Amino acid sequence: MTTPPYPEDLEQPGLVRTGRSTFLRPIRPDDADRLVAFVAGLSRATLAYRTLGPVVRVRDDVIRSGARVDYLNELALVALAGDEIAGLVRYVRDTGRPDHAEVTFTIRDDHQSEGFGRLLLEHIAAAARDRGIRVLEADVLADNTRMINVFRDSGYRVETGPPGQVIHFEVAIHPQAQAESRAERREYTAVRRSLRPLLEPASVAVIGANRSPLTLGHEIVANLLRGDFPGRVFPVNPYADHIAGVHAYANVRDTPEPPELAVVAVPAEAVPGVVADCAQAGVKAVVVVSTGFGETGPVGRKAELELARSARGSGMRLVGPNCMGVVNTTSGARLSATFSPAIPAPGRVAMSSQSGPLGLAVLDFARRLRLGFSSFVSVGHAVDVSTNDLLQWWEEDTETSVILLHVERFGNPRSFARIARRIAPRKPIVAVHPGGGDHSGPQDAAVSSLFAQSGVIRTRSLQELFDVALLLAHQPPPRGNRVAVITNAGGPGALTVGACEASGLRVPTLGEPTQRSLRSALAPTADISNPIDLTPTATAEDYRHALNAVMADEEIDAAIVLFMPPLADKATEVASAILDAASAVPTKPVVTSFLSGAGVADLLHRGELVVPTYAFPESAATSLGHAASYQAWRSTPAGVVPDLTDVDAQRARGLIAGYRSGALSTEAAAALLDAFGIRLRDPGPGPGPDAFLSVRADPVFGPVVSFGLTGDYADLMADVAHRVTPLTDRDAREMVRSLRATPLLDGRVGGPGIDLRALEETVLRLSAMVEELPEIAALDLRPIRLLPPGEGLAVARATVGLVIGGAPDSAT
Repeated sequence: MTTPPYPEDLEQPGLVRTGRSTFLRPIRPDDADRLVAFVAGLSRATLAYRTLGPVVRVRDDVIRSGARVDYLNELALVALAGDEIAGLVRYVRDTGRPDHAEVTFTIRDDHQSEGFGRLLLEHIAAAARDRGIRVLEADVLADNTRMINVFRDSGYRVETGPPGQVIHFEVAIHPQAQAESRAERREYTAVRRSLRPLLEPASVAVIGANRSPLTLGHEIVANLLRGDFPGRVFPVNPYADHIAGVHAYANVRDTPEPPELAVVAVPAEAVPGVVADCAQAGVKAVVVVSTGFGETGPVGRKAELELARSARGSGMRLVGPNCMGVVNTTSGARLSATFSPAIPAPGRVAMSSQSGPLGLAVLDFARRLRLGFSSFVSVGHAVDVSTNDLLQWWEEDTETSVILLHVERFGNPRSFARIARRIAPRKPIVAVHPGGGDHSGPQDAAVSSLFAQSGVIRTRSLQELFDVALLLAHQPPPRGNRVAVITNAGGPGALTVGACEASGLRVPTLGEPTQRSLRSALAPTADISNPIDLTPTATAEDYRHALNAVMADEEIDAAIVLFMPPLADKATEVASAILDAASAVPTKPVVTSFLSGAGVADLLHRGELVVPTYAFPESAATSLGHAASYQAWRSTPAGVVPDLTDVDAQRARGLIAGYRSGALSTEAAAALLDAFGIRLRDPGPGPGPDAFLSVRADPVFGPVVSFGLTGDYADLMADVAHRVTPLTDRDAREMVRSLRATPLLDGRVGGPGIDLRALEETVLRLSAMVEELPEIAALDLRPIRLLPPGEGLAVARATVGLVIGGAPDSAT
């Protein structure tokens, strides 16, 4: 039998409950010396708990042999603290019951009570599940309360043997809602604690600080001082006594106290040594602005990944490399750890950018828009601190109400979806992910589906990102999609109506009471239907009365005000009238487009009240459309992942295990579907559209479910709906109704009408199947005959693909 290769996919950073960083990986043969040192450092009490009795001397060669495992029937994971092992977990498969394994944990004494046991259990459970193990067994001494609590608080179903000196645990490691919820909460707590030294440090060292202005190292020090950072700043440069008027130090280890945050601006080849110095000095977080890593090619990418492993193993979080730093304007931080010449004003918007150079333009553009930030983090190559981490920081940040993301690539999209779904109902998340190029086709469809399911507003350009941010930062999202348009020029008004319709907004005819109010106050030449054309002779009072009237109309949810000034001095008066009307009804958004010169944004600010203004009316309509869609998502019931009846998951797992050495047969594929309540049958001749349902294991997003029509309907309505698992009942409902052919399917326009409920249930069963059985790499049901309401549907044929030994096999 060939020994499986070293599983690099199990190499992952981790955070324990205290917020300390670590790096987890499978044990390797070259860990033998490290393992001997680990065992040699364990106290007698810890060894007694590990051996379940009196401490016996373990021979050196026996310890060394523990560094060799086959990664399948025996697997050991180590959690590193620096270059040393802080914790070790090992399972050994039971040869008589291959879906059972014995598991043992050993945590170094100085790291006990930090949460290493819980972290290692989560990782070994995931690895064991992927290797066909369903139950982990452990014997624990009755007074080993720490380990007992690890099992009992895991959220997994735990069975214990009779009370005695040794307690036998059997832990069913199949994913369970309670276990996932507890792991999620532990992750959230650990991430927030680990990021505090990054975003709210008590002191900052700038390594590579420079005496020359306009150099990176000098500007970072200067910005920290100019920003009134409340803590101590330590410039580090072996060739300078003072930098920007502050005493400098030759090495970060020489500072009078361990800096919580270090900003590194030295050449790439010097960065690893500097990060090692930071670890020795007790630094908690590192920001690497240096370039010359992943952007240079495979060698640079390998170097930056090793940098991340070193930092995490030493208990530090790392931002970058190739980033522009961190800004936190909140009252308790006042941190400007960046070389950017444009420091944002305080505000309610937080942003993560994956491009360092782009961050410079972003901050300058935001300043010109008068868009304030609570914090801005340029994550660069994001080898450690990621967008997902920052989302969890901003989730409970009381000074952040809107979150902006620049996303070029995803680290863990399924984790992103889980976190975003939790945050988006309370705080809007706006992401720019352009698509096109390498992101077109199915991948781009998966991105759109991920965002749509998570409530994230997707934009295709930075301009659109900031247009939406400007609205959400200063105005409430509209409660519906009904918009009133007020203008003094017919052409821009018509353009705005078209842009509204393209953005999912309605421009309805105003009701008679509102028209009556407008008729009584406006000139007879004004058009009061909607859009309301005040004509070029309109005064500020005309604008005030028109906006007051539509804002009081219960059938209108928002207003877009256009002004093309025939005379320049009118802009100030009109802006004041708009601010007056907007302040009278703060629950409805007002946006404007002043088709005039610069400086208009300043006119539409009055204390805390800001009315967003756009250069062109189409931008105003697009932004309002995004906000309305977000509000509709937020107001819709969230949906649940239903507990399906007629599902025999244990039988299904047995079928997969039984065919682990080869492809499923046609009969086995049918039996697998049957275990999840999906029966194959020949629809025979007859009416009704045909369709397909498929699942593919996307390397980035995980399982993606797709639904589309085939045959004549596909020719007429060639579109496909995608969703990322796990699907809620709401996801399934929206998915099957999202095709352009939906009016034909549900019978609204003379189509046949189909059993939509049966189709939705089948979608949910497929989602449950691939979540339960990660071995499924691809699944395709076609043709599916969609039958009339009450008659269900007929799946004629199924193709199933499995991942066996890392390679896909398929069977029909």
